[in-house]
Amino acid sequence: MKVPMTEFDIVFMSFDEPNADYNYADLLTKAPWAKRSHGVKGSDACHKAAAKLAETKRFITIDADNIVREDFFNAEIDLSQVGDNDVISWAGKNIVNGLVYGNGGIKCWPKHVVEQMKSHEAAVTASAQVDFCWDIHYVQMNNVYSDVMNNASPLQAWRAGFREGVKMSLVGGVTVDPRKLKQLIHPKNHQRLLVWCSVGEDVQNGLWAMYGARLGCYLTNLKRDEFNFVDVRDFDWLVNYFNKVVQPSITNTEQLRNETRKLGVILQQELELDIADLDSFGSKFFKSTYVNPNRLGPMIRETQVLAGVGDDHE
Repeated sequence: MKVPMTEFDIVFMSFDEPNADYNYADLLTKAPWAKRSHGVKGSDACHKAAAKLAETKRFITIDADNIVREDFFNAEIDLSQVGDNDVISWAGKNIVNGLVYGNGGIKCWPKHVVEQMKSHEAAVTASAQVDFCWDIHYVQMNNVYSDVMNNASPLQAWRAGFREGVKMSLVGGVTVDPRKLKQLIHPKNHQRLLVWCSVGEDVQNGLWAMYGARLGCYLTNLKRDEFNFVDVRDFDWLVNYFNKVVQPSITNTEQLRNETRKLGVILQQELELDIADLDSFGSKFFKSTYVNPNRLGPMIRETQVLAGVGDDHE
């Protein structure tokens, strides 16, 4: 049974994103029935607030840093191919580094799954502490229907990179032996970690995203006595850390570039990560030539991912 997107409630979820109002206004021009949940702390609580606003059995979530492409609203979902507990995930294209995967992309949730799940700040398992992807049953779609615009301010760009630098360093939602990081993390996550750490200086605040990714990877793998990776789920902690630790120590772009390079050298030497210091032209070249790997087939389940097919990070 194919159901058009216009049959689902759409909830736009915002917290403190500087481009949230603009992106929501853009969404309303394409989906006037869209609702908005704003300022709810915690990813689990935020999604439950969205579910409370939804009146349909399945509902669609749009992250506040997303611009949804118009063709999304002409698409249909074949629900006969989807389980009652499956979350449907579309990839988003990241404006900073050109990556296309589940991070920041559009999701279609069964309402009862959101109401019953316990993730992030409500997690009861280690795997669910900082991400949905390890405990939620995803069906991954090939289509790209949104652009992830997470570079509207230095904080937003740094936070986006930092969170991915942490999460791309995890396996099953937990840390691993840093000496075996390259061998243990999913190959696609290894590749994405390198891109987050290397690409983006050609766009506004892109260097902040690169620095954030390197710092997140560095702290998660090499400074575990000083950093609890679970803090990455806490936006208050992230804002406080950026304002009190990160930003005061970096006063200009050249200093930011130097600190980014210093972290790159450490990650190259200690973790054997093949990070590159791409300048603006190098970043543009990468994004114009890099081909993101497809999610194999029109629908890929997370169980297939764990067997080595498709993505494994949302």
